[in-house]
Amino acid sequence: MTEYRNLGRTGVRVSPLALGTMMFGARGNTDHDDSVRIIHHALDSGINFVDTADVYSQGESETIVGKALAGGRRDDVVLATKFHGRLGDDPNAFGNSRRWIIREVENSLRRLGTDWIDLYQVHRPEPDTDFDETLGALSDLVHQGKIRYIGTSTFEPSAIVEGQWTAERRGRERVVAEQPPYSLLARGIEREVLPVAQRYGLGVLSWSPLAGGWLTGRYRKGAEQPASSRAERQAARFDITAPENAAKLAAADALAVLAEEAGLTLVQLALAFVLEHPAVTSAIIGPRTFAQLESQLGADKVRLSRDVLDRIDEIVPPGVNLSARDAGYTPAVLTDASLRRRSA
Repeated sequence: MTEYRNLGRTGVRVSPLALGTMMFGARGNTDHDDSVRIIHHALDSGINFVDTADVYSQGESETIVGKALAGGRRDDVVLATKFHGRLGDDPNAFGNSRRWIIREVENSLRRLGTDWIDLYQVHRPEPDTDFDETLGALSDLVHQGKIRYIGTSTFEPSAIVEGQWTAERRGRERVVAEQPPYSLLARGIEREVLPVAQRYGLGVLSWSPLAGGWLTGRYRKGAEQPASSRAERQAARFDITAPENAAKLAAADALAVLAEEAGLTLVQLALAFVLEHPAVTSAIIGPRTFAQLESQLGADKVRLSRDVLDRIDEIVPPGVNLSARDAGYTPAVLTDASLRRRSA
């Protein structure tokens, strides 16, 4: 039986495994009927939290989720989606502005076939937009009943704190959940993001708990480069021959051995590890196929011993991302040289 967890201080109860739908649509499983079957099996297995985004296959993922929840399943699901990414050539069709939020929430509601979104998340920070503007627009949507709660994804700890203070000082609805990357290979959020989330009572919905596939058991020393659509799109992140990925490959191999010794699959070890942290509410799994979903179901019932957790800390130290690419977001001050230098 699924043991549901509190989503921060909202009183909403969600399953420890959340179903992510990024792989449904053009960038993954293009068969809508098969994707709907996968979603239905996840719900029938006790998952009650579904996470998507407007940019996943340019809205197609939301459409698939809408099909899956039609016919009376919507009320039993905590439904989350996101906005921010670019959709189309319109220079204002992206970001965190009031103009885009008010427009895009209607598009998401239409694609999802619902009157309300349980958790509407800011997919990434937007340095050029005052966060008070973003919170103001989202607060209005809460008051209108179009969304229930506000979340963020891949925000720096300082931005998470700023969001809480802005809500308090300006009388806005507050952010109740953060969605950061977290896995055995990317433990950077243990330094500040998770402690900050605990301090402010935020739910934490970790994305990429299998490190984009690195923790499925397919990435092993001496093995051939696994083929995947993600590897094609993000070659530098997944190339097992790249020097910058040597530490990830070595760790994935050592963790696979540890999982075998513990009588677990690497997938079970990876998901159980993420759910072990007291700050984490749910781990978002993102299957493309029915078999992938089956391999991940039940991992929330696995409990890792202290010895296994200590071994994990030896392989990947707490608070360390083995690759900077797995952080999910790089602040503009690091990518735009003009922000670090005075003009001549």
